[in-house]
Amino acid sequence: MTAAPSLPLRFAPPADGRVDLLVVAGEHSGDENAARMVRDFLARRPDARVCALGGPKLAAAGAQLLHDLTSSSVVGFLGVLKALSFFRALQAETLRWIGAHAPRAVCFVDYSGFNLRLAAALRERGLSVKGGGKTRLLYYVSPQIWASRRGRRFGMARDLDALAVIFPFEPACYADTALPVEFVGHPFAAAGHAAPVAYDPAGPILLLPGSRKQAVARIFPALLAAHRQLAERPAVAIYPSEEIAGVLGTLLRQGSGGQSRPPGNIVLQPTGTTVAAAAVLTSSGTMSLQCALAGIPGAIAYRIDPLTYALGRWLVRVRYLGIANLLLGEPMYPEYIQGAATAAALATELRDCLHDPARREHTAAQAARLRAVLDQPAGRTAGAWLDQQLAG
Repeated sequence: MTAAPSLPLRFAPPADGRVDLLVVAGEHSGDENAARMVRDFLARRPDARVCALGGPKLAAAGAQLLHDLTSSSVVGFLGVLKALSFFRALQAETLRWIGAHAPRAVCFVDYSGFNLRLAAALRERGLSVKGGGKTRLLYYVSPQIWASRRGRRFGMARDLDALAVIFPFEPACYADTALPVEFVGHPFAAAGHAAPVAYDPAGPILLLPGSRKQAVARIFPALLAAHRQLAERPAVAIYPSEEIAGVLGTLLRQGSGGQSRPPGNIVLQPTGTTVAAAAVLTSSGTMSLQCALAGIPGAIAYRIDPLTYALGRWLVRVRYLGIANLLLGEPMYPEYIQGAATAAALATELRDCLHDPARREHTAAQAARLRAVLDQPAGRTAGAWLDQQLAG
């Protein structure tokens, strides 16, 4: 995590004195998904006033950014412990701001560790509709209750007014609650979505270690070692922030024997431009789904601190870590976890991806199946759902 801002926090008031919607989205993927939703929503309601706790993409979509949460993301049990004082201050200031400015609705986007606690606190303070107040509480991108802690659905039904989900199997997970849940399609499968990756059999190898500093520091060395063993094509590593770019640059220099410059056959590239790749080694995060939909063959590598991994094995009850693998019910991307994520194993996967025609054809067929599963229902988007929730 980056250094937390000075405490106590104090958010600016709405720019023109009123606010219709507050969006709360942590991490880079949440910022991207929330930005698509807000852009669509504002196209339908150009006079709406939107404020956000999020990141630069939400600001670019038209929201007044109160605080950049993407610079304060953490991963793992130990990371959360170290950041407790910051998140307590963040919740206290968010509650104060909502109480002072009374948005018509708050839309939480993913980031369940913070957002579900905030929703409960809004009800307990009497600020939300479920607590006797006036602010509707909405949620977009469900926490993965189908993987762990299924009991959270009852607290969500108690605190929230509506939920929009991005996987077609998720409404059934809430069928035994009174919470209205709607599948609005996955944003990556939406018409007009500009995918940041594409498949090119003559392209470089794509290395995607993730967007969280602690995880990147553990995963990227394994990806580099695998690429070094292959040594037949250049590689591109995509980074979502300057902080992650700094981590990648340091690891590259360490991997090249401490030279002042990283190896010339590995390029660091920021998100925002399309990379056409022949194969990918990726963490299990959001970008792995982008690559799967693009039909890029590859494998998943996952490494985390041992305590967090042990807790995860106890809590999580799913067959795969990669969402494409879960949706298809088979390993589109073979998964190499913790000690299994060795340079030799990952290099073998890369060779197969580059030189086995059957592997490439199978990946293309899986990508087509995946897109059909995630397509939006006709006429329904997250922005349309949000517009409906604020109608009247």
